[in-house]
Amino acid sequence: MGTQERIIRPAAVLPEREACALVALLERNDVSRGGLWNASTSLWQRYSGPWDGLAGTRGHSDLVGSIAVMYDRPARHEITIYKVTMSDQGLQAGWTVERLCDDALAWVGLTLPTCPRADLLPPPPPDPFRPHVVVPAARSSLDNVMYLDRARSRR
Repeated sequence: MGTQERIIRPAAVLPEREACALVALLERNDVSRGGLWNASTSLWQRYSGPWDGLAGTRGHSDLVGSIAVMYDRPARHEITIYKVTMSDQGLQAGWTVERLCDDALAWVGLTLPTCPRADLLPPPPPDPFRPHVVVPAARSSLDNVMYLDRARSRR
């Protein structure tokens, strides 16, 4: 089956109040303390159960999926959810991208569809005063050898 990765477009944005509350709740529900989440400042990982291995290691717990986040984006104290990766074990257990996000967001009364979204701005127009530059195609190593041979034969 393999892993499944999805970019969240437009990105989901947790407002300040919900972001602060969710971070605190994820920390309280840490897998090393009997919970299901392993949260860092850039990645929230959901496991199938608490870590029960030797010296606090994973043990029999499987990674269900990961939510990639950016703290303080687009504004201070907000959190942007921009990518979700589902593990093979999570997919086999029936988890989806939406279910994983909803499992985290439910702590603050949100779901992926109800979470506010980032503004998608159109790209800026081309600069009329900047000349259009054509980038030459990359040369193969054979082209480079032929070029060097021609340069040497002219000497």
